[in-house]
Amino acid sequence: MLAFAVFSVSAAAQSLPAGHPSLGTKNAGQNVSEAQLPQKGKVISTLDAKPYIYVEVSQNKKTVWLAATAVPMKKGDVIRYDNGQVMTNWHSKSLNRTFPSVLFVNRVVVTKEKE
Repeated sequence: MLAFAVFSVSAAAQSLPAGHPSLGTKNAGQNVSEAQLPQKGKVISTLDAKPYIYVEVSQNKKTVWLAATAVPMKKGDVIRYDNGQVMTNWHSKSLNRTFPSVLFVNRVVVTKEKE
């Protein structure tokens, strides 16, 4: 069983672009409720980089860029997400763009909460 889990994580990591931080597996955090995700913000814009999405979020009067496994969302949606891992001067090859700072998160959910 442990060997299968290690193989599954290894196989998922191999599908990431070179140098891309781990975003967890596709099912990571599925049993996590919205209330257990500590961060909240309003979507300003999104950039599709299949199978991932970059999300510009307004949070506490600051703008933050997130990277996560693609989840359907649009401008104006309020989302919750985990604390993730910050990468500075991150260059996305698929977008041919360098972000001064990107927070790579494992879980993002669109909520019905107000900002």
